[in-house]
Amino acid sequence: MAGHPVSLSARDVGSFAYLTVKDRLPQILTKAIDTLHRHKSEFFEKHGEKGLEAEKKAISLLSKLRNELQTDKPIVPLVEKFVDTDLWNQYLEYQQSLLNESNGKPRWFLSPWLFVECYMYRRIHEAIIQSPPIDDFDIFKELKDQNFFESQESIIALCTHLQELMKTIEDLDENQLKNEFCKVLQISLWGNKCDLSLSGGKTISQKINLINSLEDLKPFILVNDMEHLWSLLSNCKKKRGKAAITRVDIVLDNSGFELVTDLVLADLLLSSKLATEIHFYGKTIPWFVSDTTLHDFNWIIKQLKHSDHKWVSKCGVDWENHIKMGRWVYLDHMFWTLPHEFSAMPQVAPDLYATLQKAHLILFKGDLNYRKLTGDRRWEFTVPFHEALNGFHPAPVCSIRTLKAEVQVGLQPGQGEQLTASVPNWLTIGKYGIFQFDGLL
Repeated sequence: MAGHPVSLSARDVGSFAYLTVKDRLPQILTKAIDTLHRHKSEFFEKHGEKGLEAEKKAISLLSKLRNELQTDKPIVPLVEKFVDTDLWNQYLEYQQSLLNESNGKPRWFLSPWLFVECYMYRRIHEAIIQSPPIDDFDIFKELKDQNFFESQESIIALCTHLQELMKTIEDLDENQLKNEFCKVLQISLWGNKCDLSLSGGKTISQKINLINSLEDLKPFILVNDMEHLWSLLSNCKKKRGKAAITRVDIVLDNSGFELVTDLVLADLLLSSKLATEIHFYGKTIPWFVSDTTLHDFNWIIKQLKHSDHKWVSKCGVDWENHIKMGRWVYLDHMFWTLPHEFSAMPQVAPDLYATLQKAHLILFKGDLNYRKLTGDRRWEFTVPFHEALNGFHPAPVCSIRTLKAEVQVGLQPGQGEQLTASVPNWLTIGKYGIFQFDGLL
């Protein structure tokens, strides 16, 4: 790792990482404890006394975790055997080996922010799986569902736009198709604002019709590599033989409204023949409050299918059909919920890396994916994206994110400084977005 800048960490008092560990993470734990309390009667109805004992146990484990965090205790190994437990504990040992202080232990406010934040969510999962029979309870599910239901107007507008587009998609010339492609990409970008871990678990729904706001939002796109995406996919389409496939992989971020924007993008890619197959990657366990799991993915498509709005329902029916026909494939892998940056993937998860190498393009949605792509380090703003990827090049990649962490590379000289002067917290408020592409392999 020689020559790389240091990791973002809560040791920088006043930084976004510090405020996250000090305030946001305890808030999320408090909400999780509150959620368990509120489901007490449901656990009792389902499981009797065992359900109540499990609820008490999970709350006790989460309260202990919150205390460890708030008092900056050393980070302890995971104890419950799970598919990734050994990898997590090895990573903890690796973090320990980086500390020079004699007998120093990784701690909440001293260790890399990316590591401790991921560790907290993994410990939340451990508290739940240690508490059967409620060990399959998704502590964040009602927040994700609420985000979806509160964004109904925007979802109706989006599905209506897509279905109107489908009527004419065969007749669009290249420029018109490119225009629609860029529109739907931007909708997927701004859908990324709905991040429940950023809000400490307070619901953030999408109230405005994004389609009507795209022109106004354009100046807030700091890196705009949409042209590269269009060139790559339109060239694939032109060169593709009858039997050949063009595969686009989407590494998902939030469920709820954002997931709907990603599914709209995926449908446009298929319908326009810019792609013939889409692979979606989600999380194996509840993660960062609003991240998409297989259950969320299937639940949202089912909700849309049963909507009483005809175009929303049509989207649900079409999307279910894409899955049945194998044009859409949902995959998860434990690597996405490990603390490692993506440059470690060839060593830690060679099977996943080999799968990604078969894609023609990989779209990484959201902030956590960007932090893992760039190692969550204190990079200079002008460092090329390719360099920050640190050798992670399974296929052409593009990050689609709104900025909610103090890491951003690939800016023009002076661009970051100008933003800092005019909007001091520009890196963390979700107001700015990027389409950042790297096609070098």
